[in-house]
Amino acid sequence: MKSDLKQSDTASFTVNGITAELPVFKATHGPDVVDIRALYKQTKAFTFDPGYTSTASCESKITFIDGDEGILLYRGYPIDQLAENSDFLEVAYLLLNGELPSKAERQRFDTSITHHTMVHEQLKNFYSGFRRDAHPMAIMVGVVGALSAFYHDSTDINDPHQRRVAIHRMIAKMPTIAAMAYKYSTGQPFVFPRNDLDFTSNFMRMCFAVPAEEYELNPVLCDALDKIFILHMDHEQNASTSTVRLAGSSGANPFACIAAGIASLWGPAHGGANEAALNMLEEIGSVDRIPEFIARAKDKNDPFRLMGFGHRVYKNYDPRAKVMRKACHEVLDALNVKDEPLLEVAMELERIALEDPYFVEKKLYPNIDFYSGITLRALGFPTDMFTVLFALARTVGWIAQWREMIEDPNQKIGRPRQIYTGAPMRDYLEIEDR
Repeated sequence: MKSDLKQSDTASFTVNGITAELPVFKATHGPDVVDIRALYKQTKAFTFDPGYTSTASCESKITFIDGDEGILLYRGYPIDQLAENSDFLEVAYLLLNGELPSKAERQRFDTSITHHTMVHEQLKNFYSGFRRDAHPMAIMVGVVGALSAFYHDSTDINDPHQRRVAIHRMIAKMPTIAAMAYKYSTGQPFVFPRNDLDFTSNFMRMCFAVPAEEYELNPVLCDALDKIFILHMDHEQNASTSTVRLAGSSGANPFACIAAGIASLWGPAHGGANEAALNMLEEIGSVDRIPEFIARAKDKNDPFRLMGFGHRVYKNYDPRAKVMRKACHEVLDALNVKDEPLLEVAMELERIALEDPYFVEKKLYPNIDFYSGITLRALGFPTDMFTVLFALARTVGWIAQWREMIEDPNQKIGRPRQIYTGAPMRDYLEIEDR
């Protein structure tokens, strides 16, 4: 990746009487950045930034977020335009290559992904080593990490051809691996992929088909899941993406890096948000109990919080939620869901959140996790599969970010520094003297 960093200004930084002159680089969108790489060399001081919330760890051309304005761009394209007009593999091509594909490029890419969807036959034995009640994310971490033991011909990160093969394999095999994790948890036989189906339809069939009868695909349901995948594909330098980049900076193979990303995503503060939103709806239980929980949410002294409302990054309406809301209602209409108490609670909560002055003033709008949780529940997925589906979609972003990092001339092995506040240097004491 060619660096496009352009200096726009200079910042002066004085510490302990020593002044460092540091370059300021201009971004295409978003805030400028102060280049502090020479700060320690010049002043013998580090910066302190827990969570790296004010630190740009890399240069990237893939995704941009403006949380105040409610903007999410993939390679410059607004997320709502892509979700409404494109499909998963076309957006995957965009994230990987920087431009939307021509018809010929799209056909070649689709063919490559389709013919990599099968997994090594011995991987079936790997699944049998897990308990049937194992969390699907535990299975995903193990199986994806093991891929490097099966595909030795695509682990040389210095070979562009092997990198490309590994990228296509990772995108293609993740739905098969995820569907096998689901089938294993239900005790049903694995369903193999079919080359005549599109990416998301293939995944739906692998999850819900059984040998006893032919599975009928519902285009409304497949379209909604495809949108969920697109909306979750990438989201700047979040915890799991940063984990993938950090693991990759050591030279680890791409399968190991994606497994690390899956492990990071598993945390309830990250990938488990839609599951948490659904658990909250189950806790509320019925529409007549909503006022009680609304009052608790408004009470500063009550630890209860409404999950699926507001967003750490988006201080305006989550742009992904607009698309997801429409898809959610289309799914509920297609399935004619009317007597599901949990979904009734969700729809009433949505109405209140969009009208109640408390929610509107604080911008506590329903976010993507609120709508995706309801939609996935309606599609028939159990809650412990939600984060797996997130991982399936985010694999494209992870692998695109990984390749960008590998090809970045400024890339170095990740090595955050610290401020040490432990005991000062002291001498060892023999046990009798302690």
